[in-house]
Amino acid sequence: MILDEVDDQVSGISIAIPLALLAVMLAAVAVQSGLVAWRSPHHSIASPDVISVAPRSFHYRDHAEYFRAGLAVDAPRLLIAVDTPLTIMKYQVSRAEYDRCVQDNACSPAESEEPASPGDTPVVGVSYDDTVRYAAWLSEHTGQSWILPTDQQLAFAAGSRFPDDALGVASDDKNPAIRWLADYEREARRSASKDPLPQIRGSFGASEYGLADFAGNIWEWTRSCSKRIEIDAQAVAQGADPSRCGILIASGKHRAPMSSFVRIPKGGGCSVGSPPDNLGFRLVRQPSSFEVEKDWIKRTAGLITVSINAVSPNEDLRHED
Repeated sequence: MILDEVDDQVSGISIAIPLALLAVMLAAVAVQSGLVAWRSPHHSIASPDVISVAPRSFHYRDHAEYFRAGLAVDAPRLLIAVDTPLTIMKYQVSRAEYDRCVQDNACSPAESEEPASPGDTPVVGVSYDDTVRYAAWLSEHTGQSWILPTDQQLAFAAGSRFPDDALGVASDDKNPAIRWLADYEREARRSASKDPLPQIRGSFGASEYGLADFAGNIWEWTRSCSKRIEIDAQAVAQGADPSRCGILIASGKHRAPMSSFVRIPKGGGCSVGSPPDNLGFRLVRQPSSFEVEKDWIKRTAGLITVSINAVSPNEDLRHED
């Protein structure tokens, strides 16, 4: 009798759950297809080329600057578990793409010390503030939600191309001379590129996940705020909210803290050492409501399958009266 009741419960679940999931899926499709009004953006340009980086766990060295007793120490290397795909532009935003925003009077013209480059080269000479305006413009004209990546998201997509800024000095070494030498050697390796001129997109190859041109001669703006952490005090000198942060991280061959209004990085950064050759950017696309619901359905279906398998009676058992 008990097994009969379990069978009935499992049968009920196996019928009800697919129907509920189907209803949610149909509703999401209706919204996505426009049968149900959600919003009606002005779609006037095609979505940029993107890559989708599958979920995985990866090691990431925190972008904050860490200090102990006033001496710089390496930031912790963290194991990050990413459980949703990342959709990010394959290439950096091109000059031609950016100029469309300028022509619409939604973006300020880019600044550059170099002669005008072809339209299929990445735009450079843009500030963090410029990238925020472009992201808003692109979102309006594609009906999608675009935003600058975080430093961690760039590391996730760049894979082995992302730099490790560690000094390689033991955290308990209190000799300032050793740290000074390690920092000097690191900065010496950060020499300026032999050819700082922006190159046609694709000139610097791609990461194992398909991210093109990262760590070439263009540093990319992120929405990660520059932070200074005193380990002993566990204090953060500057918050992580980009809207309230004047110094942000530009990532490339190395990380460079930059003021949000800087367009030409030479002399405009906030740290000593070799400045970036150029400042450009790419954006990540935030998932639509349809994609969020589809991902939720997949996750829920997987959990339900596990649950049903856990409560289902063993096939070898016999029903008893």
